[in-house]
Amino acid sequence: MRLKLLKEASQRVANTVRRTSLEFSSTLSAQSGHPIHLKLENLQVTGSFKIRGALNKVAALCEEKKLKGIIAASAGNHAQGVAFSAQRHGIPAIIVMPENAPISKISATKSYGAQVVLAGETVDDSFVKANELKEEYGYEYIHPFDDELIIAGQGTIGLEIYDQLPNVGTVVVPIGGGGLISGVAIALKSKNKKIRVIGVEATNAASMYQSLNIGSKTTLRHVKTIADGIAVKSPGDLTFAYCQRYVDEIVTVTEEEIASAILYGLERKKTVLEGAGAVPLAALLHGKLSLNGPTALVLSGGNIDVNRIALLIERGLVKNNRRMKLRVILPDRPGALSEITKVIAELRGNILEISHNRQAPNVLIDSAEVSLMLEIRDKEHGNSIITTLCELGYETKMVDY
Repeated sequence: MRLKLLKEASQRVANTVRRTSLEFSSTLSAQSGHPIHLKLENLQVTGSFKIRGALNKVAALCEEKKLKGIIAASAGNHAQGVAFSAQRHGIPAIIVMPENAPISKISATKSYGAQVVLAGETVDDSFVKANELKEEYGYEYIHPFDDELIIAGQGTIGLEIYDQLPNVGTVVVPIGGGGLISGVAIALKSKNKKIRVIGVEATNAASMYQSLNIGSKTTLRHVKTIADGIAVKSPGDLTFAYCQRYVDEIVTVTEEEIASAILYGLERKKTVLEGAGAVPLAALLHGKLSLNGPTALVLSGGNIDVNRIALLIERGLVKNNRRMKLRVILPDRPGALSEITKVIAELRGNILEISHNRQAPNVLIDSAEVSLMLEIRDKEHGNSIITTLCELGYETKMVDY
């Protein structure tokens, strides 16, 4: 791709998209030993970077195609970007979304005037339905990542980062289908080939990681991740080739690490991140990155379903050793339960939930099992509670949560 396409994309989207800030984080810099900057695309129009590519593609369509209308398949962010762009240009739009897409993203897409069709469990399933509807209606299909104009639109982020931080040494980018990292990498490498570009995928949806490792495109049988925006079974033809050429490294992060990063964003950075937008932060926080100089993390989106936030915060608290679940066996006699709750209170543990079961399997007749959900300060605090209970004669162990 020529730099000319990226500059043209910048001109097309300039009057609509925000030039999002690149904020320095002193805390993350101190933790990592490198200057860390956050590219806040979660504050972009429609709540994610996807508006850049969608708007560039739609604006470039000929009038005949605009009159016919457009169609797209998406888990939510591309859907909103395409719907917004269609509304902006007065074009009819159909958006096919997975049946389990977050309600907030479905509602937002409808609010931009698009007709929403729910089909399948994944974005790949939605692609199939979108292609059927494309043939039926004759609409122009707007691919979420495997399109030169889409990639060029996303690449405007790379141009902005270089302009905002000319001495940038490393840029960390989420990967789903690969459109974002392809555009960003092309933009940055056109400015300075020494800039390291690192991609981050969810471990449960690492199609680009696996494809690059074996040297050819591969399709995953299943993808299931809280980072629904990057839950893609197979990379695109264009994006795979671009990643082979321009991306220096890809790392993966677990579901717990993603949840932990979302919690960190809320608590420490006062910013809302969806799963896909949090993966670069997750990779940094959990030591997955090999950095070179000043670093920019592309936090790609903030469209998280409010119904999911509580669950993700819970998982993040567990990963960060702020909550733990204990199984304690105690004598089945009056006052036994109050004894262990008193011990926990004296050790400054906060009991959030408690369950007493006299008929639990593998528990002696004269004993009972108690399950406790505790709020703790850190790992050491939790270990001290377990140690004290064991020293007092209670069979105690931490269980999966």
